[in-house]
Amino acid sequence: MEKFSELQYEPINLKQFMTTIEILLNEFQNADNVKEQLHVFEEINIERNHVMTMFELCYARYTLNTKDEYYVAQMDYVDEIEPEIKGVESKIYKVILNSKFVKELEEEIGTLFFQKAKFAIKAFSEEVKKELVVENKLTSEYTKIMASAQIDYKGEVKNLSQMKPYMISKNRNERKEASEKYYGFLKDKQGELDRIYDELVKVRTSIAIKLGFKNFIELGYIRMYRLDYNEEMVANFRKQVLEDIVPISSELRKRQVKRLNLETLEYYDIDYMFKNGNPKPQGNHDWIVEQGKCMYQELSDETAEFYTMMIERELIDLVAKPGKSGGGYCMYLPDFKVPFVFSNFNGTEGDITVLTHEMGHAFQSYQSRWIKIPELCNPTYESAEIHSMSMEFLTYPWMERFFVQDTDKFKFFHMSDGILFIPYGVLVDHFQHYVYDNPTKTPSERRSMWRELEKMYLPAVTYNDNLYLENGGYWQKQSHIFEDPFYYIDYTLAQICAYQFYVKDLENHNDAWQDYMNLCSVGGSKPFLELLELANLKSPFEDGTVKDVMKIFDKKLKAIDDSKF
Repeated sequence: MEKFSELQYEPINLKQFMTTIEILLNEFQNADNVKEQLHVFEEINIERNHVMTMFELCYARYTLNTKDEYYVAQMDYVDEIEPEIKGVESKIYKVILNSKFVKELEEEIGTLFFQKAKFAIKAFSEEVKKELVVENKLTSEYTKIMASAQIDYKGEVKNLSQMKPYMISKNRNERKEASEKYYGFLKDKQGELDRIYDELVKVRTSIAIKLGFKNFIELGYIRMYRLDYNEEMVANFRKQVLEDIVPISSELRKRQVKRLNLETLEYYDIDYMFKNGNPKPQGNHDWIVEQGKCMYQELSDETAEFYTMMIERELIDLVAKPGKSGGGYCMYLPDFKVPFVFSNFNGTEGDITVLTHEMGHAFQSYQSRWIKIPELCNPTYESAEIHSMSMEFLTYPWMERFFVQDTDKFKFFHMSDGILFIPYGVLVDHFQHYVYDNPTKTPSERRSMWRELEKMYLPAVTYNDNLYLENGGYWQKQSHIFEDPFYYIDYTLAQICAYQFYVKDLENHNDAWQDYMNLCSVGGSKPFLELLELANLKSPFEDGTVKDVMKIFDKKLKAIDDSKF
């Protein structure tokens, strides 16, 4: 079996791809029966999956080393041709939707594909191809700027990810100094980041108007394939968070202030949770990977086989390196039927959370590798995050392997961290609704609105002498806002679902694991609310769900004596 480094990348020959699809579409239209059309549809998906594989492989190699001139050029090429590929896909959808056997096709393929096809058609036209290229190039420019950080700290050059351990140091002065360096980089780049985002807002709004939408919000929801919920339901969820979670998160911040014996919680204290330091894994990268092997072998036969395969084929890259893009992600490579996991270990508890989180994504994609239709293999974002966030909780029994004496501290940290995160996640969503509902606002006005929303959702946050943050600059570090508009509320919705999985797991592990396996195995073949039903989860949109889940976790956290941490 090939290792990741041995997987062959080949640039997509656009002309050849378009010619092949044109021939196949002619065959599809001339087919005498639905069986023949289904056969041609399979051939079309082989071609589409190959394009997707090469695009993903290119992105992976680029993010592994943003200084690699070959993959920098290839990413430019991908940005150029992706709108052309979207045009081809739009044509495929139109031909299938106009098939004389469309009813029979829908019975065989499933309704969801046809719903997604209609959404995709709404989200594209030949008229906006040039603007889509501009959008792609702007997001790539953002990625490159954030990866370019070379911060001189303690005699070494650090990227943004490598600054994180110092930003949660036990020494408050070091936390402040490291944070000032981190945000100092962003402040220096503020003009460029403002320009990029301003251009993104304008080009996305222009695309939406040309496609017949009122604003980009409508198009953004279409792009996200939000089939069974809408803007009003999301707004109601935000309202529940404001009413039922913000008071609990504010109380947790008060407990943090007391634990740390501080008068005020400054921005450089926010991620430092305990007076003896945050919980840390008790070993290096290789040790963590080995502990992960033991964990997944014991969790289930399926995870044992999966994790072994990932290690043997080197499908995980977890070490932070100069030139490597920040953050973490999981992608699926359909030609090879394997996922690839990317991260930046930095010696913090986040290394373990990333390991379980991204492996949750990877496990789902591996379990649903039998699905050959691209639209049905990958779940929509809010559904995909259930797999990842729930895996974080389903692996709780093995956290002692990583944290040893800090295990209880980690669990308190992790449970409360989710509650502290949800208001922030909702804030990111609320901010984006404001931005795209008011696309002519200036960068300064956007920053002012961010700060107003921070005060609403994160009342404990104070910036005092950091003018960049006090004037509303924090959001510029959030890549989703630039690269994947409206992809953030998804984490908060999934967090409510993951909390439910944790409760289920405490009650009956076998039942919880079976529900999780059922969820993973169907991939994206069902929309969000139907997947929740399959996994026996309550919808976060239902009035009372957030409140009921929070009652359980508030009680759990209040029962823990965190002063000993």
